[in-house]
This record gives sequence, structure tokens and C-alpha cells, in this order.
Amino acid sequence: MNIKLHTPTTLKSGSGMSSIKQFLLSLIATTISIVLTFGTAAIIDHHKKNEAKKEMALMVINDIDQSIEMLEKADSGLVECQTMQQDLAFHPEHFDSLRLLFPTKFVWIGEEFSEITEKIFSTNIETFNTIGNVNFVNEVSSFYLARRKYKEMVLDELKADLEREPLSQSLKALMNVSFPDYVYENRAFLKDMKDYRERCVQLMKVSEEDIANFSKRQKIETAAPEREALDLMMLQECDSCRTVIERAKEKLKN
Repeated sequence: MNIKLHTPTTLKSGSGMSSIKQFLLSLIATTISIVLTFGTAAIIDHHKKNEAKKEMALMVINDIDQSIEMLEKADSGLVECQTMQQDLAFHPEHFDSLRLLFPTKFVWIGEEFSEITEKIFSTNIETFNTIGNVNFVNEVSSFYLARRKYKEMVLDELKADLEREPLSQSLKALMNVSFPDYVYENRAFLKDMKDYRERCVQLMKVSEEDIANFSKRQKIETAAPEREALDLMMLQECDSCRTVIERAKEKLKN
């Protein structure tokens, strides 16, 4: 008995191999498409996270810079007071000519630390997830602790001294304020704050240019609401004056 083996028509024509090839190409294309889609999404998500981390770091460092600026103003004023106090210790007869200068050295003391950034950083759990750097978080937490201590040990104490008796009233009141101690404490805190800043900048790898641009942007953004408030106040004043004039006109008609 003769048995003939028949080659399948699909293989004879090559259509089977072609179908397999098309299937494989389609599978590869689909795989590449999936990889590109999810890969691109992952890259975009990673970029957004890095940007959010950088913005948070810049916001904190900008807050540190503003605090440092305040302490530098304080240092300048306190050193001048210390110098005049030492001069008066040797030449008390100069008191009348110098006494009115002391109040001008404490313009900075009316400034307050903004606690907005500290509250965002300290109370929002998302902050820690965004930053993702434990060392940075520790440095910033230590900075805010130091700033609170500075307020208690330097600002509050100095304000109490100044409120007890105006320095311009008597030489005795002036001599009762220990300016050398305030200068020393202020500079000690200032040094610590600058050290915290330096470590924060290094840990988050941000440049001074980034910090300067963020600060400039913040000033523009905060200036807009202030201008809006000023415009509203001017508008309200104008409206109030217009109302008074209209009432006066009505009375004149009667």
C-alpha cells in the first residue's frame, strides 16, 4: 500500500510562516508600545517627584535665608549699640548726644519670623514622603528648633529689656542692658543657622542660582496679593468719599 504524505497547503504557499512572522512582529510592536507607554509615564512621574522635592527644598532654604537676613540685621544693630555703650562707659558726658540714636538701632526688632513654611514642613506628612531625605528633614527640624530658641533667648529677652525702661531716658537704663551678651548669643545662633543652611544645600544638591530664582519668584508672587489688597483699600476709600459727597449733595437740594 502506497501512502503519500501531503504537505499542508499553508506551508506550501508559505502563508503559515508569514502569519507567524506577522504575529511575532505584532507581539513585539505591542510589547514595545506598552514599554514605551509605561516607561514614559514612569519617567514623567519621576521628573514630577524630583521637581516637587526640589521646590520643597527651595521653599525651606528660602525661609532659612530670610531668618539669616533678620539675624544679620540684628547683629549690625546690636554691635553699634555695644560700641556706643562702651564709649559711654568711658565718657558718660556723651549720653545726651547719643541717647536718641539708640531707638534707631532696633528697627529690625519689630520683624517676626514667618511660621508658614515651618508649619507646612512640620505638620504635613506628605512633606516627608516628597523630600525622601531623612538627613535633610533632621537638619531642617534642628534649624526650626534653634530659631524658636533664638526667639525666646534673644528676641523676647531683648524686647523685655527695652520695654522695662527706654534706653534714651537714662544712662543707668542703658548700662543695665548687656549688649555684649546679646551680640555673642545672636552671632552664635547666626553661625548655627548658616551651618544648617549649608548642609541643607549640600544634601538636596540645589544651586545658589536655583535659590536666587526661587526667592525672586516668591517676592513677585507675594507682591501681587499685596497690590490687590492696596487697590481694594484705595477703591473702598474712594467709594466712601463718593458716598459722603453724594449725601452732601442731597442735603443741599433740600
